[in-house]
Amino acid sequence: MNNTNNYYISRSSKSTKFVAIIGAIIIIVLITVPFWAGRADMRLLGLFFLYLSLASLWNLLAGYAGLVSVGQQAFVGFGGYILFALTIFGGFHPLVAIGAAGLLGILISMPVAVLIFRLRGAYFAIGTWVVAEIFRLSFAQIQSLGGGSGISLPITIVKSLANSRQMREWTSYWLALSVVLLVIGSVYLFLRSKQGLALTAIRDNELAAGSLGIDIWKTKFIVYVITAGLTSLVGSLIFLQKLRISPNAAFAVNDWTAFIIFIVVIGGIGTIEGPIIGTLVFFALRGFLADLGTIYLIVLGAVAIIVMLLAPQGIWGLIKTNLKFDIFPLNYRVIKKRNLGNDS
Repeated sequence: MNNTNNYYISRSSKSTKFVAIIGAIIIIVLITVPFWAGRADMRLLGLFFLYLSLASLWNLLAGYAGLVSVGQQAFVGFGGYILFALTIFGGFHPLVAIGAAGLLGILISMPVAVLIFRLRGAYFAIGTWVVAEIFRLSFAQIQSLGGGSGISLPITIVKSLANSRQMREWTSYWLALSVVLLVIGSVYLFLRSKQGLALTAIRDNELAAGSLGIDIWKTKFIVYVITAGLTSLVGSLIFLQKLRISPNAAFAVNDWTAFIIFIVVIGGIGTIEGPIIGTLVFFALRGFLADLGTIYLIVLGAVAIIVMLLAPQGIWGLIKTNLKFDIFPLNYRVIKKRNLGNDS
């Protein structure tokens, strides 16, 4: 006769363990890329990692916390400008400035969150865009940082990363790889924590979650602040690679928000795997169509509409429905133990 001892609860399975091994091999291969790949390939991969980082963070914010922001470029630009300010005027090493940009992103996001959390739905989205515009206009007034025309990073600061150009490019690549691993790992561990479980409950049914004693405001506030800090860190690395910053480039809604939303929507919002799939599709389309000008943007819009009509849960949602497996296991499963002998 079956009893509760014949079952156990687990998040992993044979397939997820196999995928974990494949993932570890991929990471090892990516670490070795500078030793065998060309300069253009490294730059493309580095940009891929940074876009994937931004997409994963926006997905955590919108897909899990339900905070649909169209103003995340505020923190991308903020991180970039903090990097330039700390290295040029504060004498900070670029690596230290990147970490400081993340910490300052957390601090600046706290009063911003208190303000815009008073808004709901579409008003919240508009509020985030207004905040981003305030950031852009504010930094455009700082003449020491180039004002509206922008500023370039001095060569002495660039060379402080490494003496040779090759080592600087290798360092930039490894920094981008480290950041994307940090972001995806942080999102995964957060969603597996108690706070992540509360966030999932809020996403599924906010009213029921509140009735169970979950502090909805606090949970969303923590997600917003963490996302802002990591987005600022990613932004500082983006403009360390670009070596120049201006208000219009730093706070570009197309580059740092519209494309990110496209990536998450077509990949699968509310999943860790979705942004990965979406970034691959985005860069594939970009590689084939980027030279076509406005046609490129039209194709992106058409792809987004087709995916939303045929697969509302995104490409990964379609794959998951058919294959019934996860790369990043978050849900608990009740599994029956194998019988090693006859039941007595």
